Amino acid sequence: MGLFKKKGKQPEEKPAERNCIEDRELKMNLANTAIGLLVPGEDFEQLENTRCEFGYLFWIEEHGLEALFKITTDKRECYFAAQKESLMRLNFNEELFRSTAETFLSMHQ
Repeated sequence: MGLFKKKGKQPEEKPAERNCIEDRELKMNLANTAIGLLVPGEDFEQLENTRCEFGYLFWIEEHGLEALFKITTDKRECYFAAQKESLMRLNFNEELFRSTAETFLSMHQ
């Protein structure tokens, strides 16, 4: 009947989150997909020593995937974000990558 419900606005519950930074398979899938977006000759000459670094990688209930990462090739660093089911290449630099990752992590830990 609602006799004991508090009146007024109730605080919203935070959605459940899972830090997936240790999920090797997910990270490999994201990195491989991002590498497929790189332009040969412009972004890389050879992929032999290409590295991937994640700023964060979370699964958020009712939202999906949230990730920030960079691919370092023999020519440059390329930054990417994954949100829900989309992967986007970003126009970032190292400072923006680090500060965005720090801000996200401070809000989600």
